[in-house]
Amino acid sequence: MDLSLVFLGTGGSVPTARRATACLLIRAGGARIMVDCGEGSQRQMIRSIGLVPVDEIYITHYHADHYLGLPGLLKTYDLQGRERPLRLFGPPGLLELFAALRRIFGRLSYEVELVELDPQGVAEHEGFGIRSFPVKHRMRAYGYALVEPERPGRFDANRAQELGIADPRDYGRLQRGEVVATANGEVRPEQVLGEPRRGRKLVITGDSAPCEAIRVAAHQAELLVADGSFAEAERERAAETGHSTARQAAELAREADVSMLALVHVSSRYNVAEVVAEAAGIHPNVHAPRDFDLAEIPYRERGAPRLIENGARQTQEPRAEPVPRSP
Repeated sequence: MDLSLVFLGTGGSVPTARRATACLLIRAGGARIMVDCGEGSQRQMIRSIGLVPVDEIYITHYHADHYLGLPGLLKTYDLQGRERPLRLFGPPGLLELFAALRRIFGRLSYEVELVELDPQGVAEHEGFGIRSFPVKHRMRAYGYALVEPERPGRFDANRAQELGIADPRDYGRLQRGEVVATANGEVRPEQVLGEPRRGRKLVITGDSAPCEAIRVAAHQAELLVADGSFAEAERERAAETGHSTARQAAELAREADVSMLALVHVSSRYNVAEVVAEAAGIHPNVHAPRDFDLAEIPYRERGAPRLIENGARQTQEPRAEPVPRSP
């Protein structure tokens, strides 16, 4: 399964000419999953990958810079004649928020399923799950972790043939964990499979001060997208407002043995390169992605995650919705 993350909005609480407010898009196989939907999120899609008909939207918390793009996006889907349902997830309070926003976008042509998640909730998908975990902010807030299950070890076809497996269909049975009978006796999966391979993990904290829940959720993640709002000189201010310094995020990523750290939500008061430099002294692979950058996350045996500058603009997706209709 191909797995990548599009950075649609990487800025702080106030949008700037170069950075929009919080919005990320996960591409996991054929699934398109948005995390946060800040102001102008649909414009950010149009300017890069195209107006993708997302399957699900996860909101980390209910500060306006993380959801103000919802009314416009939902209404545009309606004007396009969308028919398939959309699922919207968030902490408790989502139903109340949606009722208030409905006054703006009105009736929709498609169903929106609202799911208020528990602090340790799981939304299962084919090939992965999205897990919520509580983070430390000024209001109830969740981070989200995309987690794949463990995969079987590599199949040794030569060893299987030595053990008398002649039918290629039996290869699949062994890989699925089944025992196969041969003229020489039974062949068990562990005789032809290597060590199980760990699935990938992508973790997004949203706005949060450093906390143990993030460290646990991000353990050995391929990519951690974390709050880097403040420079180290304002560590006290970060704590007061429920945010992290870039250095604190790097310390947490190092403790969690994370492969790559991506800092977002950096305050516009800073030179971003200087903030990243504070984190780079702690963790060896730190980035502050710009809007429209793309992170590719291969299986670990195929290499490390990599950040492609402006990569989202190089990967336009095919149109999947009807031609827009008049309101």
